[in-house]
Amino acid sequence: MKEPIVYLNYLAPESLHHSPHVTITWFVMGLFILLGMALKGSMNTMAPKGLHNLVEAVIIGLYEFADSIMGKEGRKYFPLIGTLALFILVSNLIGLVPGFVSPTANLNTNAAMALIVFFLYNYVGLKEHGTHYLKGFLGPVPLMAPMMLPIEIISHLARPLTLSLRLFGNIRGEELIILVLGFLIPLFLPMPMLAFAVFTSVLQSVVFILLTMVYIAGALEEPH
Repeated sequence: MKEPIVYLNYLAPESLHHSPHVTITWFVMGLFILLGMALKGSMNTMAPKGLHNLVEAVIIGLYEFADSIMGKEGRKYFPLIGTLALFILVSNLIGLVPGFVSPTANLNTNAAMALIVFFLYNYVGLKEHGTHYLKGFLGPVPLMAPMMLPIEIISHLARPLTLSLRLFGNIRGEELIILVLGFLIPLFLPMPMLAFAVFTSVLQSVVFILLTMVYIAGALEEPH
């Protein structure tokens, strides 16, 4: 399907004109870099205010949420969780702005994040438990190993697939519905759909990082 007009593509190299999700991904990354530079001066302030307070509240909320799922052992992985949460949220919401598309409405973006999660939690399991982590794929008793091994392998391979498709389907579907409503219905009638899209954008961000934390927490636990 041909992408709608993306204004930032006119500033990108011609080779990227067919990949607007890449251009917008760089734009979102640039926004976070500028935000970090803007907040750098207030990091040592005793009484921060305004934007600093908002960002700090979001980070603390995410940290406490991650702590409740992964526990103290999972705190070292919070930089990834926080980065994924903020990137996915902004990427979801930016597609609601005319002239932009959501990077998360492209399966390639979501697959890249899902593969990072997949390799990370398996690395965590091997790092924490060694080869004993692999024994968890064989089931509780040796007699069940021939049956449990393919089931576990399929189950783990399905995780990055479901992470990618769930986020892609929801965000892409929202954009298409809003686009159609904008053409077929007067201006103010699509507004309820926009409000719903904001809600689902937040929800899908939470679902992605929640599943990520569950996978990491499962890898941290001692296999039985």
